[in-house]
Amino acid sequence: MNILRGKSIRQLVANFRNEYITHGLDESRMAGDPIEQFETWFHEAVKARLPEPNAMHLATVSPQGAPSGRFMLLKGFDDRGFQFYTHYNSRKGNELAENPQAAITFLWMELFRSVRIEGSIAPLPASQSDEYFQSRPRSSQLGAWASAQSRPLASRAELDQRFRELEKKFEGQPIPRPATWGGYLLTPVRIEFWQGRVSRLHDRIVYTREAEASWKRERLNP
Repeated sequence: MNILRGKSIRQLVANFRNEYITHGLDESRMAGDPIEQFETWFHEAVKARLPEPNAMHLATVSPQGAPSGRFMLLKGFDDRGFQFYTHYNSRKGNELAENPQAAITFLWMELFRSVRIEGSIAPLPASQSDEYFQSRPRSSQLGAWASAQSRPLASRAELDQRFRELEKKFEGQPIPRPATWGGYLLTPVRIEFWQGRVSRLHDRIVYTREAEASWKRERLNP
């Protein structure tokens, strides 16, 4: 049956729904450390061959309190927190400089799972940003130089021309990391694991940091 017959997509938005049939979450079987639990879920997302399992939504807030969001790629995590890379002079970079708090969200819909992470932001050491930059494909390195991210651009042709000029400039030599590009570390203070369940009675288990190496775990209403 054609669900669009006789109706616009705007009229049909509220009709899209699925039941999330899963075994749910049992707190007693979850890790005491939320980063260990995240590692388990991330590994399961990779095993399930989900496209871009490291894709995440990053939310920042302007000095005036206006939120903004965009999708990015997680590039590392460890006991300290979660790492990503971007332009320091981009909109998100400027907002993080003014208000070094952020939230990231992962959605693995094929598994009916989501993870929300909130915390403080700090730049990664220059040496770590250098190391990651050198691991990137050469075209991505040139792209970091070519793009004045978030700034107005007269045309696509202007950007392509800048890229070609940089290709010529760096031909036959290593490309250094631009001073305006590098990494950030999000140190979490709150991590929530969401598992879809039937009747919209989803499972939500949240960890909140109580001390440097101590976490409180509790269940939330869906």
